[in-house]
Amino acid sequence: MSDTQARERITVYSDYVCPFCYLGRRSLDRYQDEREAELEIDWRPFDLRAGKRGPDGDIDHSVDDGKDEEYYDQARENVRRLREQYDAEMAQEIATDVDSRPAQVVSLQVKGSEPYGTWLAFDEAVFEALWVDGHDIGDRDVLVDCAEAAGLDAGVVDAARDDAALDSRIDDLFDAARGQGITGVPTFVFDGHAARGAVPPAQLRRLVEGN
Repeated sequence: MSDTQARERITVYSDYVCPFCYLGRRSLDRYQDEREAELEIDWRPFDLRAGKRGPDGDIDHSVDDGKDEEYYDQARENVRRLREQYDAEMAQEIATDVDSRPAQVVSLQVKGSEPYGTWLAFDEAVFEALWVDGHDIGDRDVLVDCAEAAGLDAGVVDAARDDAALDSRIDDLFDAARGQGITGVPTFVFDGHAARGAVPPAQLRRLVEGN
């Protein structure tokens, strides 16, 4: 049995443009540091921009998604609280103008074709590019930098971005997530149980270990 097969897996539904997904991963990192054996992350894309994305990838803010300025004020306050709690470096609190679809497509390609460690390095590079460095992860050159940080070349990014089947697969996985009752991200799932939000490491421990 390979190391990857032997590792326990936690399913994580997330979208790179969600600040709480980034903060939730920082919490998961802290929990991982407490464990003897690594938990493998089974990432599932959740497309938060699905209803607001124009044909050219621009975000149409005129679409009513139920999130008003009061919602974003509260979100920023929660981000600041969790950023301090998890000692997370962040260049911005909200990224409403960034479209993560290109990053999700490339991530799905890497997840399906490369070793787990390579995907994880790419995934972490995307989160860092957006939330630590403040870069637009919808930009091809930013994604190439993320790929290179994971030991991949630009061809992986270009091939994934041009693959209509991969793009359609994101929609299918998003629909499947909602069909399974996933209504927000991040959502962590282990052995049929779930925790939603950027929950603290102790709650992730209870989810996985039951104590």
